Amino acid sequence: MPTLPREQPEPSPAESHKARRMAESFGVDAQRYDQARPGYPEALVARIVAGSPGADGPGRPRVLDVGCGTGIAARQFRAAGCAVLGVEPDVRMADFARARGLQVEVAAFEAWQSAGRMFDAVIAAQSWHWVDPVAGAAQAARVLRPDGRLAIFGHVYEPPAEVAEPFAAAYGRAAPDSPFSGQPARRPLDLYRAMYAKIADRIRETQQFNDLEEWRFDWQQCYTRDQWLGLLPTTGGLTQLRPDQLDEVLDAVGSAIDSLGGRFTMHYTTLATTAVRAGAS
Repeated sequence: MPTLPREQPEPSPAESHKARRMAESFGVDAQRYDQARPGYPEALVARIVAGSPGADGPGRPRVLDVGCGTGIAARQFRAAGCAVLGVEPDVRMADFARARGLQVEVAAFEAWQSAGRMFDAVIAAQSWHWVDPVAGAAQAARVLRPDGRLAIFGHVYEPPAEVAEPFAAAYGRAAPDSPFSGQPARRPLDLYRAMYAKIADRIRETQQFNDLEEWRFDWQQCYTRDQWLGLLPTTGGLTQLRPDQLDEVLDAVGSAIDSLGGRFTMHYTTLATTAVRAGAS
């Protein structure tokens, strides 16, 4: 979960969707983003598809991917047999996804016009914090079929202390005025679980969803030095740094990984808040 940048006019931490400068910074290098960012657990994808009303009917389940980015999650759902439509506000990300055969419409989800189209599932893969939580939940309810599933999910990951602490120190030196500077090197999982619980509260307030659940998937991935240094510039804290600032951070992290033998294992937790659209009355 990105931390809210200080450049915005003092919105609360729950209002990341107002931090447009950061939200629009990820498309600067869409190819790097797509290559470096991890996918999502196949068990999560399968569970969402199996729990969607279209899974038992003729044709393919229809999935709407909110903030689809370069299409990392969308391609997984397509591979699982779904017909996927992406909605993405950044034209650079949308063009990258289209070049890989995905159908994408450029718009902010809250303002997107469905033109009467309905979906078996609405997903948001590491993107819901850029959506107004109240307007977004209401929009999802409008475009979901009765018993359709809303699934909001994302990764929680903290490198080992031997990597996280040199990163935090170098970031503080390179960008002392950044809102990311001075943050703890590692943050507890409970912090992120609380954020997903707040998402569930906003969904519940619409009174249009039932069966709210929180899912958790634990997994791990090994990173080489080059792989991790390829991913870091795609994260919110680094997309807006100057080249010299970025180089200072990457040099420190690279040296830390070298001291571990050139690789390390990242432990991931993928959290999800899901709910089922209430049936027609």
